[in-house]
Amino acid sequence: MPRLSCCWFATSGGVGVLLAAAGLVLHAQRAHELPLAPHTVHWGYYDAGLKPALTIDSADRVRVETMVARGLERVRLAGVPESEIPDSLKAVEAAVKVRGPGAHPLTGPIYVNGAEPGDSLEVRIGQIEFLHPYGVIGFLPGGGTLPAEFPHAYLKLVRFDPGGRTATFTPGVRVPLQPFFGSIGVAPPALSGRVSSGPPGFHVGNLDIKEVGAGATIYLPVHVKGALLSIGDGHAAQGDGEVSGTAIETSLATTLQITVRKKQPLRYARIETATHMITVGLDVDLDEAAHIATREMIDYLVAEKGLSRDDAYVLCSAAVDLRVSQTVDVTKGVHAMLLKAMFQ
Repeated sequence: MPRLSCCWFATSGGVGVLLAAAGLVLHAQRAHELPLAPHTVHWGYYDAGLKPALTIDSADRVRVETMVARGLERVRLAGVPESEIPDSLKAVEAAVKVRGPGAHPLTGPIYVNGAEPGDSLEVRIGQIEFLHPYGVIGFLPGGGTLPAEFPHAYLKLVRFDPGGRTATFTPGVRVPLQPFFGSIGVAPPALSGRVSSGPPGFHVGNLDIKEVGAGATIYLPVHVKGALLSIGDGHAAQGDGEVSGTAIETSLATTLQITVRKKQPLRYARIETATHMITVGLDVDLDEAAHIATREMIDYLVAEKGLSRDDAYVLCSAAVDLRVSQTVDVTKGVHAMLLKAMFQ
């Protein structure tokens, strides 16, 4: 995928300046705050009709805070005392009454000046912070990948070890923490109306791909003017597949750098980490999701690496890993992972 060639320079005032090679356009980077508050959260849906919580310019940075999926109901049921729940979460829980059809409080939307249908949005994710040192995980009756085998409900409080690198799951079992955002997406086309935050789709949304963490860049298609980017569904740790229906759900904060990529349309999200390029396939049928992820990777190799379509196909067989992102949100997810180090 072609990138805008740019460099960041620190000025005496500490403000970054973007020098774009194409046209040598100088742009003063601005920093914004989008704290967790009732006026910055919409709960359970993406919608082109939402009023922006923040308006920014391309290449600006935004520090955002997000709230645990399903809010405080499960946190309290899991046994977290009120003294350990941040006031910002309590304020959102008390004030935001319009919810659903999905379960995710989403922070945003962010209107990005210059973003239009046919463009894509480049979102770089900075370091991720926990807003509280615990998370919850569980399942509902009839949920997850094995609904018939677990016809009851279960909820578990998981506390993070000091330093935030592991969690003690049970005595003798420690889970490495790898925080990431399960849901990050843009507004769907206006004709789609309100779209649930549950299944992912062309607006991207609830991918539940653990590579969307600190240092990653996600590329999103733009469907409406301003893009209207929202983010949420913080996860402390999750296995590929998210088989019980939840990860270790928690509240996270990070700084995003959001850049408009003019006239570079995408059909599906793409993700880039320090080591891999990742393409995504989504469908109610897992086989079709695998087909889409593979086709997207072939398209990437042809367009960005100059391979023939035949060579791209066989390279995928030799060197691309297909992973099941999730099996529990009706829409199944498969992501294809390509090691960038192969290309000299």
